[in-house]
Amino acid sequence: MKKTVLVTGGIASGKSEVCRYLTAKGWPVYDSDSRAKALYSTVPGLIKKVEEAIGAPFAQIGVIFTDSAKRAAVEAVVYPEVIRDFETWRDEQEADTVFLESAIAAEKPQLHCLYDEVLLVRAPLSQRLKRNPKTAVRLSAQSPHKIKANYIIENGDSLEALHARIDEYLQNL
Repeated sequence: MKKTVLVTGGIASGKSEVCRYLTAKGWPVYDSDSRAKALYSTVPGLIKKVEEAIGAPFAQIGVIFTDSAKRAAVEAVVYPEVIRDFETWRDEQEADTVFLESAIAAEKPQLHCLYDEVLLVRAPLSQRLKRNPKTAVRLSAQSPHKIKANYIIENGDSLEALHARIDEYLQNL
């Protein structure tokens, strides 16, 4: 059985940079956001199910960041597809350890079956707000401060320092 490490953290914390670096080092990384978006065009009927879940055209899917009931309805439709996609992807990898990038998987009990340990990426809120203007709006949909992590990478200074922290983590993996 392959070991799966969840790479998580709040919006604009540096998850994507951590995963880019892991990929550059040869580690397989599943980007749940981009893979989920791809599922909308590859899973027949998924867009229609999402539209039914939000009661609006698919173009208005952003409402899930401010409406918890609609978010839960979309999750009930999309998560089973993401789980299937991830499990297929994981089984295709040759590495003994794979990484799953997701901002929300640690907060969603239905996704806990996907990973064995948690690597939390944190950054000061002031930096996160500068990195992504949508951070303030999406904070209510994510609560990474409640995540129980096996390892924490602080991302509050230089890119070189972040890479050094990732290298240190990989040595202990």
